[in-house]
Amino acid sequence: MSTAGATQSAEAQMRRRCGGYLPIESYGLIGNMRTCALVGMDGSVDFMCWPEFDSPSVFCRLLDKDKGGYFIIHPSAHLGCTTKQQYLPSSNILQTRYIHEDGVVDLVDFFPRPMKTQTVIKGLKASAYREMTSVQEELKQWLVRRVECIRGKFSLDVEIFPAFEYATEPHTTTILQEENIPFATESKTVTFHSKNVKLQLDVSIDRGEEEYHSYPTVRFRKVKKPGMLGEGVVASIDLLEGQAVSFIIRNDIPNHVTEQITNMVLDTQQHGTQTYWYNWISKCKYKGRWREVVQRSFMILKLMTYEPTGAIIAAPTFSIPEDIGGVRNWDYRFSWVRDASFTIYILLRLGFTEEADAYMKFISDQFCRSRFANGGLPIMFTIRGETDIPERELTHLDGYRGSKPVRVGNGAAFHQQFDIYGELMDGIYLYNKYGKPIHWDLWCSIREMLDYVLTILDDPDMSIWEVRNNKQHFTYSKIMLWVAFDRGLRLAEKRNFPCPNRAKWLVARDSLYEEIMEKSYNKEMKCFVQSYENQTILDSSILIAPLVFFIAPNDPRFLNTMDRIMLPPEKGGLTSTGLVYRYDTEQSEDGVGGREGAFSMCTFWLVEALTRASVYEPKYMVRAINLFENMLSFSNHLMMFSEEISRSGEQLGNTPQAFSHLALISAAFNLDRVCEFNH
Repeated sequence: MSTAGATQSAEAQMRRRCGGYLPIESYGLIGNMRTCALVGMDGSVDFMCWPEFDSPSVFCRLLDKDKGGYFIIHPSAHLGCTTKQQYLPSSNILQTRYIHEDGVVDLVDFFPRPMKTQTVIKGLKASAYREMTSVQEELKQWLVRRVECIRGKFSLDVEIFPAFEYATEPHTTTILQEENIPFATESKTVTFHSKNVKLQLDVSIDRGEEEYHSYPTVRFRKVKKPGMLGEGVVASIDLLEGQAVSFIIRNDIPNHVTEQITNMVLDTQQHGTQTYWYNWISKCKYKGRWREVVQRSFMILKLMTYEPTGAIIAAPTFSIPEDIGGVRNWDYRFSWVRDASFTIYILLRLGFTEEADAYMKFISDQFCRSRFANGGLPIMFTIRGETDIPERELTHLDGYRGSKPVRVGNGAAFHQQFDIYGELMDGIYLYNKYGKPIHWDLWCSIREMLDYVLTILDDPDMSIWEVRNNKQHFTYSKIMLWVAFDRGLRLAEKRNFPCPNRAKWLVARDSLYEEIMEKSYNKEMKCFVQSYENQTILDSSILIAPLVFFIAPNDPRFLNTMDRIMLPPEKGGLTSTGLVYRYDTEQSEDGVGGREGAFSMCTFWLVEALTRASVYEPKYMVRAINLFENMLSFSNHLMMFSEEISRSGEQLGNTPQAFSHLALISAAFNLDRVCEFNH
């Protein structure tokens, strides 16, 4: 169980040092497979979109310390505390513990996973049963924040300042109860109403088993902060050992749950939620030496799954910068076709068949219905399968530590990125191999798509890194086009599917291989290069080549490239402190500008490439293990990875990133397999 400690005053100083912001790695993720929230080490919910991943934000202090909105529960200012944050065992329930000489308080944050109705409402009257049944789905949308004093006494401050519609929409705040006590007949305490969203705050008080003469009370008062478009509420509470207070943010609905049911839900839902997550992660088949970090990666990936459709988002955040103060700030709350092959492979091989089936259904549904008239495919979808994802800038937000612009939507949705056809075909091939046989209609769509791909073989694109200037003939895209035809041919043969253009596919596959070996390999540098045009630029995306079986992992051309990538940048490589960069942004103009950190995904790709090479060249095994362990040391205190890591070792970019965790799992899985093989 991972922990991280710091004094409360130190965290306040950290916010001051960072201009009012916490470091990107100072957050834990909670969610309900519809939306999520980031909870800081100081007990502040600084990011939450409502009610779904791609909805406008309600709390977004992460991207503007003054306007963004937040919900914090933390020790009173006069208390100097130590803070530790961890997930409860085998769960996505986040616990932040405040420790002081005079007392200890646990802050537990989660979105409930409702237990079966019969369990929750046992003993209730028939009318209550019907009411409880009607709110089962609504319970999943509760953000529950429960504070419990487990030793001594403790004083806490609570501040709730929502900022609706990305902090552009005014709201009205209404305090319904001046004071909350254990005997209150209603739990609904405050409402926050904007034009489009109506939220309510419920407060439930547990005075403990002992009959204290005093009991905790909560008295909210309204406060208006400069720059915010509506009032927030603040309160102070004093807790004694055994006493607890729960704060619930949920939709304000006319037929609200009765006090009896609310209290029973709170009593059972933490236990029920913990049971849900324990049962879910128990499906994991990975039993290797990195079991804890692999299981946590799966738990994070589950939180980034949109349950109604099975879509998996690239990250639950938007516009967290790839360089502090820089312009590389993108919205990742969408599902990229590019992630398909890694996602399907990992889910199927390690026991999560239901998630693989749901994700495959999402991908295949979009594949069959969303192709362009010419047969091409969009590179990304919303969580509901839409393709219209216009990009716009929120000019009123300052950005994380002044990193502008803040963008929502993603202009890359309209890019031509030809690598997606290889990743999609690899995913379909793997699903057919390890999951379920694909159906005839999908095969017909595959044939049409690959026939379209025949027409773009000689065209340039924007490729995996989504450059925003001139198209090029990127090596990565060419390799993935080879993968598209290779997997199509294999699938046709394996399933005996009719393939009218088999001969053309075969010619395309073989011609691509010859072309790549001729035009993408610089014989003077002895390495593969970024593109046919950039003959001197090294690019770590080539590390994918042996992972997709384009080239043998011990082929001298690949080993030379891998060895060069492992050199430090000042010696012509891409690896610094064991971390791998995509390419040298100063040498390769990508139309974006600014600097960036090392890419977590690329570092794990290097680990896996070294692992595969070590089967034939044992010297690479030690390097693979050391590189992997080194990379794990750059996770945050909860084993969470963002997209990038800065030169100073801090995390950068949207967090957590799905591809970082997928690549981590794949590297760990293959490291274990090769270690067993060698022994």
